[in-house]
Amino acid sequence: MTDRLVTDRLMTTASPWTLGPLTLPHRVVMGSMHTGLEVRDDGGAGLAAFYAERAAGGAALLITGGIAISDEARGGPDFAVFGVDGTDERFGRAVAAAHAAGGTMLAQLFHAGRYALVGGMLDRHGDPQRAVAPSALPWAAARGVLPSALTPAEIDRTIEDFAAAARSARAIGFDGVEIMASEGYLINQFCSPLTNLRDDEWGGDAVRRRRFAVAVTQAVRDAVPELAVTIRLSGVDLMPGSSTLDDVDTLVAELLPTGLDGISVGVGWHESSTPTVQAAVPHGVWLSYVERIARVVRGSAHPDVRVLASNRMTDLRDVEDVLARGFVDAVALARPFLADATIVATSLAGDFDRVNTCIGCNQACLDRTIVGQPVSCLVNPRAAREVAFPAAPTTDPKRIDVVGGGPAGLAAAVDAARRGHTVHLWEQAPTLGGQFELAAVVPGKEDYAATVRSAAAELRARGATVHLGVAATAALLADSDAVVVATGVVPREVDIPGADLPHVVTYEHALTHGVPDGTVAIIGGGGIGVDTAAFLVESPSEQSRARDFDARWDLDGFDGLVGDLPQRQPVALRTIRPGGDVTVLRRAGKFGQGVGITSRWVALGRLRDAGVKFVGGVRSYRAIEPGVLRILDEDGVERTIPADVVVICAGQEARGGLAPSLQSAGLPFAVVGGARDARNVDAVRATSEALEAVRALAP
Repeated sequence: MTDRLVTDRLMTTASPWTLGPLTLPHRVVMGSMHTGLEVRDDGGAGLAAFYAERAAGGAALLITGGIAISDEARGGPDFAVFGVDGTDERFGRAVAAAHAAGGTMLAQLFHAGRYALVGGMLDRHGDPQRAVAPSALPWAAARGVLPSALTPAEIDRTIEDFAAAARSARAIGFDGVEIMASEGYLINQFCSPLTNLRDDEWGGDAVRRRRFAVAVTQAVRDAVPELAVTIRLSGVDLMPGSSTLDDVDTLVAELLPTGLDGISVGVGWHESSTPTVQAAVPHGVWLSYVERIARVVRGSAHPDVRVLASNRMTDLRDVEDVLARGFVDAVALARPFLADATIVATSLAGDFDRVNTCIGCNQACLDRTIVGQPVSCLVNPRAAREVAFPAAPTTDPKRIDVVGGGPAGLAAAVDAARRGHTVHLWEQAPTLGGQFELAAVVPGKEDYAATVRSAAAELRARGATVHLGVAATAALLADSDAVVVATGVVPREVDIPGADLPHVVTYEHALTHGVPDGTVAIIGGGGIGVDTAAFLVESPSEQSRARDFDARWDLDGFDGLVGDLPQRQPVALRTIRPGGDVTVLRRAGKFGQGVGITSRWVALGRLRDAGVKFVGGVRSYRAIEPGVLRILDEDGVERTIPADVVVICAGQEARGGLAPSLQSAGLPFAVVGGARDARNVDAVRATSEALEAVRALAP
């Protein structure tokens, strides 16, 4: 990792560059994100506010979420189509707002192909929408929908649909377009032998499979000769039997003469068994594939075509490390712009501690996209809700007291302080962070500490008063105009004989103090139990985990890994034990329940790879004894589980008690997050409730 004293200067990142006709002041691009705002019936107010805030925060080039080129190109009911249901008006308003804030915008031209989730969807004529693809091959997540194989005439029409969409983008006012040809969507499907089984001019061998991508790109370039045109390619499909790296190199070489201005490199298909964007994926692990494509471009007759890197970079110092290597021209960040709309301006000013870093949790963004829900952000609950929660300073400053310094309390305190209220934050522990402070010690979740760091820095800068090691009381809060109670949760106690033995500890104790060597039984297999198991068996070194990740997934490893994350626990407490020494048990439900849908399979897969044992369907926990845990298994058979240590991860209970005294004192207050209801609480709900509460109490 490059010395941070050097990369803090962001010399390369801050340098200007050109992308076709566009001259841009720095080399950070806001990458494409589907938000759900694209189809909201609000006249484009939500889209405009979302993009304008990020342009004002320094995003000089913004790329929209995928805009379908036709009805049958939609990925689901929340995908917009140019010319349909007010799409042009909404995006026209968004582009004008971004321009007014100093930004430029590209429209991403999108066709889902067989990834279209069309169940129950109707096209603009009221007919059932069909899914189409190069060949009639279903995708498991499409719920049994068999796509229709495109006829040659329909392929010609689809190519023209891409060109027509580019012309629509120009008429609306976009500065350019990006062709979506990555992540397993239609163009990627044409290129792959897995999904293109044709034997005509559009398939049958690698040369013919690539023709569609080239034809689409040429048609778009010809349609908008004066605009910037880029394409997002899959640097590696991560699908056994799909396009080879040599196939990708050849495709790049064939695309370059079409007049492209830039190539943005993505990785993986949505159906791939290799994780690509989860928190467990090491920072910068995909850069070797980007640099491979950059070498092809630089060695061609079109060396000035720009190459953009993306995926699993969260900090502009990461960006500087990448750019300083000299292969790529810019870096596209997506989710980091959800986490912090001002990430560029704040970082270029050198104020890195105040950047609200993306933690890679996916819980309020990708997980919601998959099920068609509006996107937001766990660490920034205002994201994509800017109209409902404007950033304008308050006209009625109040004293706001926030009790609890976990993620919910920090979210409330930061929002109030930014809007000009006088904020007092009370935390009875000696440090801020709460559950995030615990999460940050879990391998792969180190970025959670950045949320706490950012909030603390923001509160200092805004003049808030932070009381650490102080349990708030109604008497201490007597001068408050309003109180947000965000005291969080405590581990639930269990009624098991032997639970009071000294080798039985809570997950809080285990994550804070470590556990002695020996076998470990974890009672409770939800998200906390899975995190605790990862803490016990995985390395705290990201470099070590990156090497393991490369080996596990047979990747073309990157030797200059970005993101040398701090080790949060003393080495003495982080002895990594064999996975076979750890057993995770639960009564009912799925292991990892509560973990987001795009992350759960990754977390469980890592533990299974490590050899962790899982015992589900436990009828009862009979007794905890020295060295063993006695259970009645799902068949009613008594078993003994080796357990030199037992860690209790059996859920949480609200940490309450303050509300009655506040009510008696007549103080306006709201209780949020786990303190309000610990059942199925997660940080997304907690931070969202905190934002809503502080806005209701102190507009």
